[in-house]
Amino acid sequence: MTEIVSNPKIGMGALFKNQVIRTILLSVLFLQVGIWVRNYSILLYVIEKTNENPVAVSLISVAEFAPIFLFSFIGGTFADRWRPKRTMIWCDLLSAASIFVVLLTLFFGSWKAVFFATLVSSILSQFSQPSGMKLFKQHVPMELVQMGMSMYQTIFALFMILGPILGTFVYQNFGIEVAIGVMGIAFLLSAAVLVMLPKDRIPEREDQRSTLTEEMKEGFRYVLRSRPLTLLGGCFAAAGLAIGLTQPLGVFLVTEQLGLPKEELQWLMAVSGIGMILGGGITVGISRKVLPQVLLAIGMAASALGFVIMGNSTIFWLTLTAQFFSGMFMPCIQIGINTMILQNTEESFIGRVNGILNPLFMGAMVITMSTAGWLKSHLSIVYIYEASALLLGVGILILLPIMRKRAVANQG
Repeated sequence: MTEIVSNPKIGMGALFKNQVIRTILLSVLFLQVGIWVRNYSILLYVIEKTNENPVAVSLISVAEFAPIFLFSFIGGTFADRWRPKRTMIWCDLLSAASIFVVLLTLFFGSWKAVFFATLVSSILSQFSQPSGMKLFKQHVPMELVQMGMSMYQTIFALFMILGPILGTFVYQNFGIEVAIGVMGIAFLLSAAVLVMLPKDRIPEREDQRSTLTEEMKEGFRYVLRSRPLTLLGGCFAAAGLAIGLTQPLGVFLVTEQLGLPKEELQWLMAVSGIGMILGGGITVGISRKVLPQVLLAIGMAASALGFVIMGNSTIFWLTLTAQFFSGMFMPCIQIGINTMILQNTEESFIGRVNGILNPLFMGAMVITMSTAGWLKSHLSIVYIYEASALLLGVGILILLPIMRKRAVANQG
């Protein structure tokens, strides 16, 4: 297992001198603009067109998240087969093309085509995202990987705050046609930026005749043979179960525990986003000194503590503080996971490993999200939040063998 070598001399200057990191971060910036304008413009448009029909609104989430289950592993397998730079550029170009097709259909009066824009770009992201991970593996020195992932996640955290504002502003002031135009331009700009990436390496494959099915099977065997990846999969599942359990219940913290109007939930969401931005910045600074498995364990422990406090608190400022605390350590979880995948996976398997572990997390989250409402009708919200904290504790226990192995290696 490859470990990050701590080097205090490596700083932000070295990070931004790396062409791949600079290019991918700029590409992600444009993609986030497109994605958030898409998410909120289409949401508001569908609400307006259907008079708040809950089925139509829920179909937006289906179009956004269903491809993660249906295409993540397939996309990861193809990402291992194809050249990553070319794959990412084509995905952005096809996303832009699909969005402009939707724009044409809107002019002819078929508003339901907006679902197609979300579905296509979400499917293509399942091919593009693992290709980006593969480029990190190919071109970024291992001592910069965790810091690069920290910057990557900080952009995502920043758009958790800015994204809804941006999407709502564009739609309310300019309408759905301009919003869709902004999406298409954002994807085209991302594709243009990706041209600056180093030339793709020609894949060195021992068996050019292997079938897609054989490569999928080999991906599962690879994960099962790797103890760190198998343990990380268990940690993924535990974290997904924990987060899914509390995700739909935040409004009940406000109405039942705090006795406030449901509209006050916006403040919990806001402080969580601010915490994620601050936490992402802090993690960039400490990431080169902390092993990813330790970073992941710290993030899960902090989230568990935050869930216990939020579940039991009846004081608004205490609940806000706990929400901020949990949000601040959330980047530790995301960065630790991505870095561990890159450290423990050969370049030729990056896509398939990513395609196996991501649906594992999402599947576990969906399971508990779908049961959270039923549990809430039978149990106190205090018990549910404590159960979520317990699941995160289980995830930390699953990580212990990896942490113990590293501690023994250090002593040796």
